[in-house]
Amino acid sequence: MTSAPAFDQKIPETASPVVEFISLSHLNPSTELNPVPSRGIDLAYFRTYVRSLEEGGYDYTLLPYGSNSADSFVTAAAVGQLTEHLRPIVALRPNTTIPQVGAQKLATLDQLTEGRAVVHLISGGSDAEQARHGDYLPKDRRYARTSEYIDVLRRAWTEPAPFSHEGEFYKFDDFGPGFAPYAGPIPISIGGQSDEAFQVGGEKADIFSFWGEPLDDLRAEIERVHAIAGAAGRTTLPRIWVTFRPIIAKTDELAWQKAHEYVAKIADTFAKSAYGKQSLVQKGSPQNVGSQRALSFAEKADLYDRALWTRTAAVTNAGGASTALVGSPETVAAAILDYVDRGADLVSIRGYDTLADAVDYGKHVLPLVRQELAHRAATGTRGTLQAEHLGNYAEPYRRYATAGQA
Repeated sequence: MTSAPAFDQKIPETASPVVEFISLSHLNPSTELNPVPSRGIDLAYFRTYVRSLEEGGYDYTLLPYGSNSADSFVTAAAVGQLTEHLRPIVALRPNTTIPQVGAQKLATLDQLTEGRAVVHLISGGSDAEQARHGDYLPKDRRYARTSEYIDVLRRAWTEPAPFSHEGEFYKFDDFGPGFAPYAGPIPISIGGQSDEAFQVGGEKADIFSFWGEPLDDLRAEIERVHAIAGAAGRTTLPRIWVTFRPIIAKTDELAWQKAHEYVAKIADTFAKSAYGKQSLVQKGSPQNVGSQRALSFAEKADLYDRALWTRTAAVTNAGGASTALVGSPETVAAAILDYVDRGADLVSIRGYDTLADAVDYGKHVLPLVRQELAHRAATGTRGTLQAEHLGNYAEPYRRYATAGQA
């Protein structure tokens, strides 16, 4: 059994003092548990979903992008008009939009939302998916393109006069001054696990994103990003975004019953390529390093730390963010706090029963995490949530985790 770490009330030096929550906006009710053939937007569902995120206290929502998906700029603009506080994160591939136009689109969104826009740049982890849009650049050069893209975005938002540019990937004359964001440069996020991703992210990104990994491994990756940022002379380090797919119920035991039911359904969905982008997921070994890492963790163990479950990654061939946190709201909140203690300050939680899970997280998980952080701010010490809800550090939880296995 995984041994429980020693607990004391001292706040770890690596802990983030605040955390903001991210979800992902879904356009229709089709899920990995219950796939419904659709390539469209169920407007009533979409409205309900994003308003539920606002009411649930989420800070951001990611508008995903793929070769067969809705346009992320348009859906982000809709989110901006349907909500007052939720910040839309546009997923943008540099091969799809030249940087001058990307800067213009993002600044327009930022103006319409009064400063809420964020962009997540996707360099591209799959040659096959990039080729669907006619992009045949090798992967290492795609990150070099992203680096140049960031430079042009920031110049477009800040240069007071027209400027010209000639780089490896982009060339133009007398552009600008570009359309201005609402109040200042828009936060830029990137992710990835390749050496090139770390280099670009550490040197230039405002936010660096990870999928859920074991605590020690994630902390080592955070230190790597921060070391690159420090070597580049940055005084402000990239914020750390980590993503999970929690499976919660009233008790740990009930959560594990749900988890085993879920994973069987998800495995069947992926085997049939029945859910949206799952028809595009690569068979065999994935090309991107993030998926390779997720599968490597899954091969070594199903369970890590307090509540990290990798079986969901294994049955989906790590096709995107897929590691779960399993347990009661208290156990999952304690597990999220473990990652906050390691330096994460942006936590993305999105479920498999998409709308119902988003509502449940807002009611039962987010308040617990925020209550603990408020306690820390007021007292300078940790509360008792992590000491009282041990998850995988206690024997009953491990019995629940294995009870439903074939």
